Amino acid sequence: MSQEMLFTFLGGLGIFLFGIKFMSEGLQKTAGDKLRKILETVTSNPIMGVIAGTLVTGIIQSSSGTTVLAVGLVNAGLLNLRQAIGIIMGANIGTTMTSFLIGFKISQYSLPIIALGAILIFFSKTKKVNYIGQIFFGFGMLFLGMELMSDGMKPLREAEVFVHFMETLAHIPLLGILVGTVFTVIVQSSSATIGVLQGLAETGAVTFNQALPILFGDNIGTTVTAALAAIGTSVAAKRAALSHVLFNVIGTIIFLPLLTLGIFPKIVMFIAEDMNIRMQIAWAHGLFNVSNTLIQLPFIALIALIVTKLIPGDGASIEFKPKYLDKRLLTNPSVALGQATHEALRMGTLAKDSLNDVVDFFFTKDDKKLNTSVQKEEVINNLDREITNYLVQLTQSSLSKIESNRSTMLLQTINDIERVGDHAENLGELATFAHEHKLIFSDEAISELKEMISLTSDTYQMSLDALEKEDTELAKKVLENEYSIDKMEKDLRKSHLQRLNTGVCYGSSGVIFLDMISNLERIGDHSVNIAQAVLGEL
Repeated sequence: MSQEMLFTFLGGLGIFLFGIKFMSEGLQKTAGDKLRKILETVTSNPIMGVIAGTLVTGIIQSSSGTTVLAVGLVNAGLLNLRQAIGIIMGANIGTTMTSFLIGFKISQYSLPIIALGAILIFFSKTKKVNYIGQIFFGFGMLFLGMELMSDGMKPLREAEVFVHFMETLAHIPLLGILVGTVFTVIVQSSSATIGVLQGLAETGAVTFNQALPILFGDNIGTTVTAALAAIGTSVAAKRAALSHVLFNVIGTIIFLPLLTLGIFPKIVMFIAEDMNIRMQIAWAHGLFNVSNTLIQLPFIALIALIVTKLIPGDGASIEFKPKYLDKRLLTNPSVALGQATHEALRMGTLAKDSLNDVVDFFFTKDDKKLNTSVQKEEVINNLDREITNYLVQLTQSSLSKIESNRSTMLLQTINDIERVGDHAENLGELATFAHEHKLIFSDEAISELKEMISLTSDTYQMSLDALEKEDTELAKKVLENEYSIDKMEKDLRKSHLQRLNTGVCYGSSGVIFLDMISNLERIGDHSVNIAQAVLGEL
């Protein structure tokens, strides 16, 4: 392989990969959070999941992006495992759009398309126009890179070693599958590796039959991205990632005999015989993924069972949606207020758990604790919106003065609980900064932090208990603790400043310490607000 050939190929591959990534990012920015909403709401059953997965992947041109999003939604409790498997199946269909785009020979227009994209990016101040420009720019770069790769790979058809290797792949399909898998694992994009395959085929370096086992391997290799995304997530999310691996491995096992017997190539050629080889590979890719989905769709429950057995453990994730808010109860304000109180208490417990998680993360450096806290914060924010909407709808009914006061109290309370979640999130960010910069805290500082964390956590829990039990004595105890928390915050601030002056603690550590006790003091304030709301209502 000559230096010129190698450089042309690698440069073309780099431009091609950049084009796919840049175009995909532009598409995602243009679509915004709507894609996430589609996956959240249009997945009532696995079939709808397949449709949603296909649409989203067709829009963002990245099956990896969709599967990673699905894993994240499972981790957040927004989707169950069966719904996620449907989305993953759909993502495999949607990703075939890229290979069909590459099948069209429009390389001669790549430079004008790039120019158009550059104009939209650099000569417009509107973000949406910039994102559209990014799509065009990436699209043009994709084809420019494809053209360069093809030019670089042309000499391969004359290289005896490469020809012999490809002939071996034709006779040993498993080796071709392995090559495709490894290449996609390295590149982290099945669209990119299939594009390379289409380029090789166009130069004549690879025949259609030689390309098929590599194509199957590409589909297996693309599952690695979702598997990596599942590291450090919940058991349910790990199962979703494993189901992606199983889906493509099982599909390859099913189609391998059809490939060996020559049945699958004949089916593809029946459809695309008069088309160029790029398009023939695109059709093979599409038929494989569509057929694989149709074959395995009735067995989603079985796939879910298998991955549950392979990854044992408590797969229950935090339920993202409200558990107690039933709109049918809005006609009975007294009962509806009781349900809203249950949901507020659930929200309050999640905020307490989130605080405990970030504290554990600070002292143990266990990233899983931080990830769990972030997940709970998302649930807290959603419950804040849902409970508020529920109570607003309830106020449209005819309420007694007691019920109206109760509704107002709950609205104030959930706002304070949401703020506690925010302060827990702030503490997580401070802990992350401390770990990343390897900040050192003195033993005295650690001891003081633990003391204030304990008092603040107990006081907050006391306010929740007062709300649940309507206990005025507990509420008064929370008010008493406020003085202790405020005094402790002032005392710790003074003692830490003294340590800084004497050189016992470092300045950067001191800033984090002071910010942490400030957030803890604010949690104490919100605990007091909850207690006062209880006392005010009663």
